[in-house]
Amino acid sequence: MGSSQGTGRTRGRGGGIPAPETERHVARMRQDRWRRPLRARPDGMAWAPVTTLLVLSLSATCGVMTQAQPAAATGLHSGPVAATPSASARTPGPGAPANVRISEGQVGEVGPGGTLTYPSVTSCLTVTVRLRGGGMVGAHASLFQVPGEYRSDRILAAVGQRIGARAVRAVEVRGAVGAWHPSYFAKAIESHAEGERVPVPTEPDPDGLARAVADGLGVPRDKVTVEDLPDGDQTVS
Repeated sequence: MGSSQGTGRTRGRGGGIPAPETERHVARMRQDRWRRPLRARPDGMAWAPVTTLLVLSLSATCGVMTQAQPAAATGLHSGPVAATPSASARTPGPGAPANVRISEGQVGEVGPGGTLTYPSVTSCLTVTVRLRGGGMVGAHASLFQVPGEYRSDRILAAVGQRIGARAVRAVEVRGAVGAWHPSYFAKAIESHAEGERVPVPTEPDPDGLARAVADGLGVPRDKVTVEDLPDGDQTVS
């Protein structure tokens, strides 16, 4: 089944960024007029203005703006800011890279026996697709879009495009489970209009995330696993 390693500090109990820490980050707002607490709803979801969420401190993101890599001949593919991804999937051949580093908002691929590295995973989620014929397609989904890279509501489509017609053996989702609401894969935080209420997770929802990823990739739910991992780099082989 391969292996996965994570390095760095451990998050608080319950998975993802601890609730008090999340609330502190959400409270860091650009304008004083947005300084008000999140409002809980009966269904367990909280709401926050989109402006509030868009100004989380850089420390709450996966090293945003520090690891943006160009889409060079390394198996990487960066995403457009707003347009639907248009690049076709690549099938790894004999010369496919053995090791690929996938930074925030990027999608990458390695052939059989290769290794994927996701750097500085703090508030992010990584999605690793293991192909039945060997090799892996990976995505580093960020809560907030890195300029020029994929938004959270575009990245699964880019992964699906990379997979193409190849059979999927398993999908592994890892990272800050408690920081993500499943809806972020369908509508990114940046997709909400100014002042629009954005769902904020009040507790980890691994099953909801698994369903969202399965739906986004068009794979059966039972092929998707979700795991909360400590902050740091993730290496998957």
